[in-house]
Amino acid sequence: MESILTESRIFNPIDLNPEYAKTGISIEDYQKLYKQSIEDMEGFWAEQAKSIDWFKPYDKVWEKTDLFPGKWFVGGKLNVSYNAIDRHVKAGKGDQVALIWEADEPGHIRKFTYNDLLKEVSKVANGMKNLGLKKGDRVTIWLPMVPELAIIMLACARIGVIHSIVFGGFSK
Repeated sequence: MESILTESRIFNPIDLNPEYAKTGISIEDYQKLYKQSIEDMEGFWAEQAKSIDWFKPYDKVWEKTDLFPGKWFVGGKLNVSYNAIDRHVKAGKGDQVALIWEADEPGHIRKFTYNDLLKEVSKVANGMKNLGLKKGDRVTIWLPMVPELAIIMLACARIGVIHSIVFGGFSK
């Protein structure tokens, strides 16, 4: 019997899935970015923040407080659900696949475009609002690793409901 507890082979993702591989950054570019993030932390993160959509721009990148890690993007307002879905739809990528889920059973695959996600997340968010949930309310989600888990999480973020995930793997 062959042991599978140790693995010494190296799997290059580009060789395994060349059609999905994206050109990453070189180790040199990574080290340069890392150095910048250490030497000019606020400048580095201000540059990174340009890649997301803000409903209200922040006043200050970072503010030192008595509590670690301080306050980030002070005064700014954004929405994770909007940044994960809506902005891609608005950019004309609505028909692009945004989520691929593969079940444990071979061949059982579900794909969601940004348009699909927007529709499903909006339905769940509206359902939550119809149940009386509002910004600041808390919910606990107990689901297996299925697309609906991500959809519910994004719906919570969309309306400002705080969510907690309960891992079901230890359940009977």
